[in-house]
Amino acid sequence: MQDRYGREIDYLRISITDRCNLRCRYCMPEDIESFKMSEILTFEEIISIVTEAAKLGIKKIKITGGEPLVRRGACDLIRMIKRIPGIEQVTLTTNGVLLKDNLAEIKDAGIDGINISIDTPDRERYRSLTGRDELDRVLEGLWAALQSGIKIKINSVCPDIDGSQDLSDVFSMIGFAKDNPVDVRFIEMMPIGFGKDFRAIGHDILIPAIRERYPDMTKDNESHGNGPAVYYRIPGYKGSVGFISAIHGVFCQSCNRVRLTTLGYMKSCLCFETGVDLKSIIRSGLSEEDKKKALRAGIEEAILCKPAQHSFDNLKRISEKHVMAAIGG
Repeated sequence: MQDRYGREIDYLRISITDRCNLRCRYCMPEDIESFKMSEILTFEEIISIVTEAAKLGIKKIKITGGEPLVRRGACDLIRMIKRIPGIEQVTLTTNGVLLKDNLAEIKDAGIDGINISIDTPDRERYRSLTGRDELDRVLEGLWAALQSGIKIKINSVCPDIDGSQDLSDVFSMIGFAKDNPVDVRFIEMMPIGFGKDFRAIGHDILIPAIRERYPDMTKDNESHGNGPAVYYRIPGYKGSVGFISAIHGVFCQSCNRVRLTTLGYMKSCLCFETGVDLKSIIRSGLSEEDKKKALRAGIEEAILCKPAQHSFDNLKRISEKHVMAAIGG
């Protein structure tokens, strides 16, 4: 289905939980309260929504959280979504802490790709940033995933914890792509939730610095997935380096996604509250046939009210008030 600006919307990101086993500074502080389980969508409700979304042209699903693997049965949900007619791809974003323990089941469920969030390979900085000493488990999950044959991407926000704009972690992260067929992607911090007050390195600084270190780096025009990342190849490296530059490289003109939040709200854009409450429809007491029609109408409305562009460069215009864990990273 196309939105008002002729963009083909075929990608849905689903936050299946707002809970997480880390406490990253820019996402979820220690004292944050979680939603009651009765408030979040059940797996059956998610399946109902995805089934109707697929009829409108949604083909690709990303399972996110919070941390999706803390929700019991997450692998079963992946398997169920894979069976929905019209769904061509299901991928997962995880912090990696529980990945090794669940990898066999994830693969058996038919996952098409896994994104692993790692902001630093330094154990002490990782503990300081995430509030947990879990880097060893994350790296074990990464190496196991790389050996599994599943397509792997690493997502890294570039924190500037002490204000020094030290890029040592960035170059260490790029090192993962040297001997491994992995996409290392740097994601520009977006001013949503606690990210508004978190200090990170902008891509106006990051990309020129990487180009200076790797002057032979060339643009990679091969398709790497569903998102807006721009990829580059470094000679001699098995993997690629990607940049998702929401602030300094606006990509809204090619945006192909909508988001389903933990509470069942279909969001048109990360920046704004614009969207439709699908949970109220699915719990309305309508007959099954009327519910399906109402869900399709709600999804259509969410797509058609998608704005032309975000306003991350103007904080006063950002209307989204929820934290990223509830929206879906």
